[in-house]
Amino acid sequence: MQKKIILSLVALGSLSTINADTLQGMFSNGKVSGNIREFSISRSVDDTRSAKSDYTRDGHAIGGFLKYETATYEGLSFGTAFYTTNGFLLDDPKDDYTKVDPTLFGKDNNSYSILGEAYLKYSYDNTTFKAGRQKLNTPLAGADDARMIPNFFEAYVLTNKDVEDTTILLAHITKFAQGTFGRAYNGGLLAITGGYSYVDTRDQVEDFVDMGTYAVGKDTSGVSIASATYTGIKDLKIQLWDYYAHDILNAIYGEASYKMDLGSIKPFVASQFISESDVGDSYAGDLSGLYWGAKVGAKIDAFTAYVAYSSTSSNDDNDDATKNAIISPWGGMPAYTQGMVTRHVFLAGTDATKVAASYDFKSMGTNLKTVLYYANYSMDKNNGYTEDDASEIGFDFIYYPELVKNLQLRFRGNFADDFYVKNSDSDATKNGSVGWNEYRFIMNYSF
Repeated sequence: MQKKIILSLVALGSLSTINADTLQGMFSNGKVSGNIREFSISRSVDDTRSAKSDYTRDGHAIGGFLKYETATYEGLSFGTAFYTTNGFLLDDPKDDYTKVDPTLFGKDNNSYSILGEAYLKYSYDNTTFKAGRQKLNTPLAGADDARMIPNFFEAYVLTNKDVEDTTILLAHITKFAQGTFGRAYNGGLLAITGGYSYVDTRDQVEDFVDMGTYAVGKDTSGVSIASATYTGIKDLKIQLWDYYAHDILNAIYGEASYKMDLGSIKPFVASQFISESDVGDSYAGDLSGLYWGAKVGAKIDAFTAYVAYSSTSSNDDNDDATKNAIISPWGGMPAYTQGMVTRHVFLAGTDATKVAASYDFKSMGTNLKTVLYYANYSMDKNNGYTEDDASEIGFDFIYYPELVKNLQLRFRGNFADDFYVKNSDSDATKNGSVGWNEYRFIMNYSF
């Protein structure tokens, strides 16, 4: 509360130094932008855990966002954005998750709207400060804009570029508003290792809540972040991030990527790691997870392909399932080996491999890009979720019609095999397997 009062006084003090003509210019020269999105999804599920073994759930929504940002005066500007999602052609009862896909909607699969962004921004020389509701795209805290409405953060973010070729970021996040994709989970181990909350937060999409309350159901002092990104060597990028989630964990993320130009062939390599440990009251339990990944590939004209591998530290027989897993409760999922849906990569003891290839048809006169991939997850017996290996294959077709500028049409599909397998649990309703075929059609019009 004290931080909010101080921030409000700073903002009011800044405005008092701007005369009416200048204030009018800030708003009259502001910029309006937005997006109109239609999203349709259909998943045919093969679930052998119960009598209702085969079902198809669908979802259709239209929405998007409208954003306004003022012009800058003496480094100061303001921005706000309103987001909405509205369902149509939904089966009844629409709150039945075997009939209606929950990842496009709000509570009980209803339509909803949210003021997702409302911030002030101040820039001076090589330093920028942004405070308020905003989207973040960092390795372990991100917007994860995979469905209709992304994740949002209430945060204070300072970036500085005084050091040549280096960007320093300092931030503190106090609240989190889960987007619609987070409703794919109802809490538990798969959710907290897949980018979302350990508790069931399917009804929290319309609210900004305390970071700890969202992640583990406990109030905390938020998440403090420090990072440095270096690009001083041609074609090399190195970044290091530290996330201190008070009374939950300390997570360190590092990544290095390098690309080469060998004429018609342009190889690239990249590596990443995550190290986590519990801190303070350890609300998420005893944590000591370690993850590493690597990727190598090449671009040859319009064709690009890569292979990636990753490994997460494993648990002993008596460990809690989260101990050597990697938890990421606030939308962050940077793993090279993640699938379109399958995010088993951070479960303890997982060795994952992904192969992907894409082709851009622009040189042939068609603004179409196609992507194909295959991912395999070798699961350790103490991962805490599934008792067998999992795999996923998928495609992504992205098309920009010439007749309508700024229109994107996207057709995606993913096919999960043994996403979940359980044969030894005493609860017979949990025994069996889950897999599916899923198709998505997305239309994005940006302005």
